[in-house]
Amino acid sequence: MAEGKIIKALSGFYYVLSKGEVFQCRGRGVFRKHKITPLVGDEVVFQAENKTDGYIMKIRERKNELIRPPIANIDQAILVFSAVQPDFSPGLLDRFLVLIEAKHIRPIIVISKMDLTDDQTKPIVEKYASDYRNIGYEVIETSAITKTGIDMLLPYLKGCTSVFAGQSGVGKSSLLNALRPDLQLKTNDISTHLGRGKHTTRHVELIEIGGGLVADTPGFSSLEFNDIEAEQLPLCFPEFRKLADECKFRGCMHIAEPKCAVKAALEAGEIQNYRYEHYLSFMDEIKERKPRY
Repeated sequence: MAEGKIIKALSGFYYVLSKGEVFQCRGRGVFRKHKITPLVGDEVVFQAENKTDGYIMKIRERKNELIRPPIANIDQAILVFSAVQPDFSPGLLDRFLVLIEAKHIRPIIVISKMDLTDDQTKPIVEKYASDYRNIGYEVIETSAITKTGIDMLLPYLKGCTSVFAGQSGVGKSSLLNALRPDLQLKTNDISTHLGRGKHTTRHVELIEIGGGLVADTPGFSSLEFNDIEAEQLPLCFPEFRKLADECKFRGCMHIAEPKCAVKAALEAGEIQNYRYEHYLSFMDEIKERKPRY
């Protein structure tokens, strides 16, 4: 018996990295019987007589997992958002951040395509970058063309399993190519008719970059808050989380309660209005969600 990590899943085969070698494996029938699907990122026990004929015998307990994209045991999420083309979207970023915070995955915000900003757009993007840094997030401004920020991002990857995520067309593949030029991942230009990029990544695969493993994913096909309850949402906003103990009521939802420290900070300009508005919008979405039976 050997141990390793699944680095690719394709057409019913699982490719397991063990001691620098990759073994092609199938899952045991018992997994299907118990409706367990091995995921990229899983730590597994397997047996293989050769590199192309192995079987996964056991899946170690996962510390976290995502369903879309299907990947497990993630240390951090590199959330790639372009400065322009498509325009930087704090609303969409906050949605991603909530989904990542709920899974207890460390988020790192990467703003791509900074080389395409002009005198009008650059100050707007840099103000957003400053806001998120003040919350406590790591924010790295990059350009795959000029290689700006690439050296700053590389150290974060070492020793970690990272997932690169973001909407289509923000330049995830271009960024990965800049981090590791020999990858030559396919990139497509923005479809100007649709105003968004064409999907260029078809399956989840962990690739070695900067001394760590990186997943170039097909993107989050689901951005709904299906697994997040209303009581959990305030914990997904770090600036709210820090103030929770100062609220008068335990379990304060920061909406209509008196003597709420979050609303006081909002009025004092210590919390950004757009972040609070996104919070209220997300809360409405969760409360209006149809119950699951």
